[in-house]
Amino acid sequence: MKQTWLGIDPGLAIIGWAILEGEEGEIPTLIDYGMIETDKSLSTSERLVEIERDMMELIQDFQPSQVAIEMPFFSRQIKAAGGVLQALGVINLVIFREIQQTPVMLHQASWKCHLGDGRATKKDVATMVQTLFDLESLPIDDSVDAIAIAYSAFCGLRNNIG
Repeated sequence: MKQTWLGIDPGLAIIGWAILEGEEGEIPTLIDYGMIETDKSLSTSERLVEIERDMMELIQDFQPSQVAIEMPFFSRQIKAAGGVLQALGVINLVIFREIQQTPVMLHQASWKCHLGDGRATKKDVATMVQTLFDLESLPIDDSVDAIAIAYSAFCGLRNNIG
């Protein structure tokens, strides 16, 4: 049975996303990927509305059957934690409202281990993803992580959190 996975690397300023499609037990096809960016001059509330609109459009365009999201990890000194967690709430709301799915939540170290190195840098992840999907080039941005998140979940990785 063909599955369409939406992978998400959440944030308030930038959300990486990727769409993979394929049959269970096979390497999926990378359909599309990109980023949702919000204007830092807007209030948090205005940015959350923008995230809601963009996520709805993404789900309507691709109709994913499954969704995987990186569970954010924060040290005590991260000032952006509140905004990221608010954005994550909006993303979860839109996913459930639009496709009645509870996303698979993955720890960063687990999806990176699935690719071969739990401490991989974004450049390392881009190289792994580029090789896996036989891509000539790939930007080193938050969409790369979203591709890896979707791929790991497509392959069956679960952390049983959420």
